[in-house]
Amino acid sequence: MQADEAQYLKRKVKPGNIDVHPTEKAIVVHYEVEASILGEKGAAVHEERKECQKIIRLKSLNASTDVSSLARKVVEECKLIHPSKLAEVEHLLFYLQNRKKPSSRGKEEKKLLKPRELTPFEGMELDEEANINKIDEYVELLYENIPEKIRGSTLILHLARNPDNLEELLQNELCAGCVRADHERTPEDTRQIPNTETKYIFLMCLFCSFSQFHSLITHYKIGALSMNIIEHELKRYDLWQDELEKKNPDNLTLRKDHEKAYKKYQSLLVKQEQLLRVSLYLLLNLAEDTRTELKMRNKNIVHLLVKTLDRDNEELLVLVVSFLKKLSIFLENKNDMAEMDTVEKLARLIPCEHEDLMNVTLRLLLNLSFDTGLRCKMVQVGLLPKLTALLGSEGYKQIVMCILYHISIDDRSKAMFAYTDCIPQLMKMLFEHGEERIDSELISFCINLAANKRNAHIICEGNGLKMLMKRALKFKDPLLMKMIRNISQHDGPLKQLFLDYVGDLAAQIGPEEDEEFVIECLGTLANLTIADLDWELLLREYNLVPYLKDHLKPASAEDDLILEVVIMIGTVSMDDSCAVMLAKSGIIPALIDLLNAQQEDDEFVCQIVYVFYQMVFHQATRDVIIKDTQAPAYLIDLMHDKNTEIRKVCDNTLDIIAEYDEEWGRKIQSEKFRWHNSQWLEMVESRQMDEGEPYLYGDDPEGLEQADLFYSTAFTWLLSRVLLTFSF
Repeated sequence: MQADEAQYLKRKVKPGNIDVHPTEKAIVVHYEVEASILGEKGAAVHEERKECQKIIRLKSLNASTDVSSLARKVVEECKLIHPSKLAEVEHLLFYLQNRKKPSSRGKEEKKLLKPRELTPFEGMELDEEANINKIDEYVELLYENIPEKIRGSTLILHLARNPDNLEELLQNELCAGCVRADHERTPEDTRQIPNTETKYIFLMCLFCSFSQFHSLITHYKIGALSMNIIEHELKRYDLWQDELEKKNPDNLTLRKDHEKAYKKYQSLLVKQEQLLRVSLYLLLNLAEDTRTELKMRNKNIVHLLVKTLDRDNEELLVLVVSFLKKLSIFLENKNDMAEMDTVEKLARLIPCEHEDLMNVTLRLLLNLSFDTGLRCKMVQVGLLPKLTALLGSEGYKQIVMCILYHISIDDRSKAMFAYTDCIPQLMKMLFEHGEERIDSELISFCINLAANKRNAHIICEGNGLKMLMKRALKFKDPLLMKMIRNISQHDGPLKQLFLDYVGDLAAQIGPEEDEEFVIECLGTLANLTIADLDWELLLREYNLVPYLKDHLKPASAEDDLILEVVIMIGTVSMDDSCAVMLAKSGIIPALIDLLNAQQEDDEFVCQIVYVFYQMVFHQATRDVIIKDTQAPAYLIDLMHDKNTEIRKVCDNTLDIIAEYDEEWGRKIQSEKFRWHNSQWLEMVESRQMDEGEPYLYGDDPEGLEQADLFYSTAFTWLLSRVLLTFSF
């Protein structure tokens, strides 16, 4: 524009929204440019608006970047961002700083398998150009002689490869024509027309790529036809295999026949697998409707798919495994797969060089790994070392770790990891995270493995435990501390390794720390039943007794924390001096109050009774429990609890109390006798009702010998119980 015309041009910029770039570390600033051409009097003659965007790339943004400073710099240098939006820019930068890089594997998984992406196969060659305006002529060719049928089907297929032609083809009743032509073909026609079925099904696949055509294809029962074709082809495949086996290549007279038959078999196999591929593509697209998928299941689609897993064609296997993965989310289909040894057939595909096949196979295994029996089957068929070897692959690491995590849930399978190189790889991954939070899949997997003693030894080799403790205490990571807690539960040399860290663990117990982290620290300390550990010194140095007592009050904290406090007291009470210290602090009445409040929770009751059991071993605390509290009375009430473990701990505790206190001993004996007597009466009554006889002592009212025998048996049983009760 010339200089003298500049006065007639007006340009205005309106800032818009600010957003983050979907893939890069950058901010996208949206704005609108409005250009107006003004007349001589200043009125707008022509206006034009254009939406634009400016991308501000932040190459220096990393985990240690000061987000606030960077936000101020961006606002100052970019005139399109108003200073009032500083907080919004800072929020977006914080999001970019913590956003994980998108996984290319996830994008590949979302990519749909579309039939139109199938490569052309033998028989699709054409020496003329298909024209949509001649569609009526092509349909008529389907009813002519064999050469015309071949030409007509090929021309129509070429037209259908262009999605723009599909609607026009349907308006010419192409579907009906194809179905009728297919039904009218004789077996002789099928042998003479190469790839005819493949072309027809491929043509239907192209329509199935679009859901709006599904109802029409369903109306003509193309899906049922495809399933019949698949079933028929699989039977033919079995016949070919049998024929090849009969022509033994070791026999010189049959060797030439075998070579000839094998070449023919290879040629037929290629064509058959093309037909299977397009048929399964069609069914997979139709299975988007769950009602249609249910019909397929009722026609045994799972059986057909699993049987096809024996093939070696990788493109066909990708489709079959993808179909099985889709079906596996339903329980009935998963059960069918379990019955057909699907895991054994999938095991041979791990590993493989075909990336898509590898990816979809792992995802199917992940779906199946939710079943306990199938997880065990994966271990039995040798998948564990194969999957472990894939942990080093960045593309498969995430999904493989999920599968291995599921396998590690079963106690019998945990020990198998010790015979692979899985644990060293996991430890390396843990320590490579730096200051980033450990992935939940990784740490959950490690927690499961640490519950096995052999695995725990491997984890602690070298400086393993030291590095774990250092990271857990630095980042206050409760999940990592849970892993350490699992290691601490194993008896033997492993517990001795924790002597160097009891002080660090005790220092974490306080009201100012994160509750979840404190729970794991308490649980770890409670596991350390070590004779060399001076618990009294630890309690005094870190002033833990007031904290323990305060957290015994009902509703003073979450139940999980209170329970860990009770367990900790039980461990500490094994030491005589510590038990005295706890008794003097008033913890025993607090435990009784907690027992009253949590009497419906078996875990609480069992742990509190165990604390009493530990304390009655020491004279000072035993006297407090017997003389100053009503703990024995509570224990007597719990003697006959439904929970076996509670009854066992109560009996052992009451036996010790009865040995040292005569008065409570008589009460305990009396209660035991009363209980055994009531049991005997119930037994007698139940025997009478079970027998259902008119006479108590048999059919003969004069038969006293039978009554004497009955009394003798019952009396012997009662006498043995009484003697057992008074054997103190």
